[in-house]
Amino acid sequence: MAKAVKNVKTVSFAGTGRRKQSIARVRLVPGQGQFVVNGKNLDEYFGHGTHKSVAKQPLTLTKTEEKYDVTVNVNGGGFTGQAGAIRHGVARALCKADEQLRPELKKAGYLSRDARVKERKKYGLKKARKAPQFRKR
Repeated sequence: MAKAVKNVKTVSFAGTGRRKQSIARVRLVPGQGQFVVNGKNLDEYFGHGTHKSVAKQPLTLTKTEEKYDVTVNVNGGGFTGQAGAIRHGVARALCKADEQLRPELKKAGYLSRDARVKERKKYGLKKARKAPQFRKR
C-alpha cells in the first residue's frame, strides 16, 4: 500500500547584505529563532558580543527574534564587516517577509548599504594618508 506524501513547500525569504568586502546571503524561514552562520551557531561563529548584537539588530528592532529561523552564508572581510553584512541581509529579508516592517527598518538605517570601504594607498606615503616623518635638513 503506497502512502500519499504531500509536497510541502517551506516559505523562505532571501536577502543579500554587503559591508566592506563582506557579502552575506541570508535566508529567513518561519521557525523558533535559530540563527546559523556558515553552519555554526551565532554564538559559536562570533566570539565578540557586539558582533552578535549587530547581526541580530533588525530582528530585535522588529521583535521577530522568535518568529524566524535565520540561515546565513557569509564570506569575505573580517568579523565586523561580516556582522554588518548580515544585518543588512536580515533587514532586506525581513522587508520581503513583511512589507509593514520597512519604514521601521529604514528609519533605523538598516536597509541602506554602508558604502565606506578602505581608502587606497598612495605612492610616496606609508598608508592612505600617513606620510613619512618630516625632517628638516
